[in-house]
Amino acid sequence: MTRDWHSWHDDYDRPGSPLARRLAEVRRHLRDALDEAPAGPLRAVSLCAGQGRDLIPVLAEHPRGADVTARLVELDPRNAEIAATAARDAGLTDVEVVVGDAARTDAYADLAPADLVLVCGVFGNVSDADIRTTVSHCAALCATGGTVLWTRHRGEPDLVPTICDWFAEDEFTPVAVTTPADRVGVGVHRFLGRPRPLPTGVRMFEFVDRPGTA
Repeated sequence: MTRDWHSWHDDYDRPGSPLARRLAEVRRHLRDALDEAPAGPLRAVSLCAGQGRDLIPVLAEHPRGADVTARLVELDPRNAEIAATAARDAGLTDVEVVVGDAARTDAYADLAPADLVLVCGVFGNVSDADIRTTVSHCAALCATGGTVLWTRHRGEPDLVPTICDWFAEDEFTPVAVTTPADRVGVGVHRFLGRPRPLPTGVRMFEFVDRPGTA
C-alpha cells in the first residue's frame, strides 16, 4: 500500500469528520458489548489496530476493562508504538500491541476464540472475496456469544448489506448496523454458533491500493 497509515489517523482529531464520528460510534458499541458481556475474564483481538484509538480508551474507562486480555495487531510500527504507549499510560497491563501482519491467523491463535473481535478499517481496503473470507474466519476468531465490530464505507457499490448476509451465513446475528457519518458504516454482529478451529498459517486478506474510508 502507498497510503501513509500514520497520517491517515489525523482525521480522527478533526471534530465532525467521518472518521471521528465513526470512532465515536465504534466506541459506543464497544461499551455496550462490555456492558452485556458475561462475568469473568474476557478476551479481545483487534485486526489492523492502528493506534488503538477505539479499544484502548474504552478499556481504560470501562468497569470491565481490567477483565480484558487483549491483543492489537498492527503492521505500522509508528502506529503500534502510539497504541502501546496509550495502553501503558492507562495501566492496561493485559493489553498487548504486536507489530505484525494482522491478516495472518497465527497472530491470534492463543487468544481465539475471543469475546470481542475488532475488524475496523479493513473491509474498505480489501477485495470483496477477502471480505467474505475474513467474515468466515470470524467464526473461528469469535467465541459463542461474542461480538464482532467492523466498518465499511457506504460508497457505491454499497457492500454493507451483502456483508451482513455473509455474517448471517456464518451464524452471526446483527446487533446494529449504522451509518454515523456520510459514506461510513459501522456493523456489530454477535456470534451464535460454535467456534470453528482457527487454521494456522492462513492469510485472511490483503490490502489493495484503492481509495476508501475503510
